Amino acid sequence: MNVVLFVHSLVSDWNHGNAHFLRGIMRELQAQGHDAIAYEPRGGWSRSHLLQDHGEVALSRFAATFPALRSIEYDNETLNLDRALDGADVVIAHEWNEPALIARLGRHRQTRGSYVLLFHDTHHRAVTAPAEIGRFELSGYDGVLCFGAVICSIYRERGWAARAWTWHEAADTFLFRPRPEIGRSGDLVWIGNWGDDERGEELREFLFRPAARLGLRPLICGVRYPAVALAEIAAAGGHYGGWLANAMVPETFARHRLTVHVPRRPYTEALPGIPTIRVFEALACGVPLICAPWSDSERLFRPGRDYLVARSGAEMGAMMQAVLTEPALADSLAASGIETIRTRHTCAHRVAELLDICAQCGSHAARTAAAPAA
Repeated sequence: MNVVLFVHSLVSDWNHGNAHFLRGIMRELQAQGHDAIAYEPRGGWSRSHLLQDHGEVALSRFAATFPALRSIEYDNETLNLDRALDGADVVIAHEWNEPALIARLGRHRQTRGSYVLLFHDTHHRAVTAPAEIGRFELSGYDGVLCFGAVICSIYRERGWAARAWTWHEAADTFLFRPRPEIGRSGDLVWIGNWGDDERGEELREFLFRPAARLGLRPLICGVRYPAVALAEIAAAGGHYGGWLANAMVPETFARHRLTVHVPRRPYTEALPGIPTIRVFEALACGVPLICAPWSDSERLFRPGRDYLVARSGAEMGAMMQAVLTEPALADSLAASGIETIRTRHTCAHRVAELLDICAQCGSHAARTAAAPAA
């Protein structure tokens, strides 16, 4: 099967978490004998910021880490869809593309293509900026892949798409796995971007203040932290590590005894059931995880077993102390989290789901690929 993806960026994960999942999906497709290639716009903001901050060496590191993954830069004015989609069985276009490209793909599918065409939504804009999502012309698409059931419901209720499937993110377990050979030299690590102050107060309550009360020196990694946030990190005794290439995250987790998940406000207030990819990745690495409140309404995990849930900053501090001082608790959380990921939430699971969805859309190639061996 030949799969073509139109993404914001495959090469850059600078403030662009969708790259993590897409890399794992493409690698899993290739491992199963399929062809997969990505197209990303020339001058995209994530890649541009990565080059501005870290230079060409960052692109070289991507190529060395993912030698089989290929992403072609294109210009909207010169992109030849006939050539790009020649022989395609499945085409997936991410929602962080220009509406003009999304419309072009839909028209191409209607007039010249026999492939399955799917729109892929992995963001909260359906709730926080519905007018932006409403600009997309999806009539030529077979359906929408949504990273949470609540997003599927929004697409159906607003009439944006006739068909929508839940397709959660997952861990690339080729990369995200325990690294016991790496010794733990730190207590607490937080890996996440500041964003648009969508969780500023939550980070203060569930990360900075509990860490300061316990006398921890957390490592904070991510981008777009304003000066006031950097000052708060320093005041809490933390160290700001800046951007961390996603390929380096498993090693960083392995060096620390604990991590936390602090979801952005839209996911706690309007989009229950969507954990974002860092939960999958942390659990896959076997690092004990404590979460600020979020509703696992889709029962993806086993709260209390795979991770702990702190309902307040005081509870977060107590749970941090427990994990750091009770090895049996830390080991139990790590083992349970790994078990849940490996049985339910790997990129191999998501590829199987994708093949089933494409078969429902009438793809003969997908039906053949998904069929069990005789």
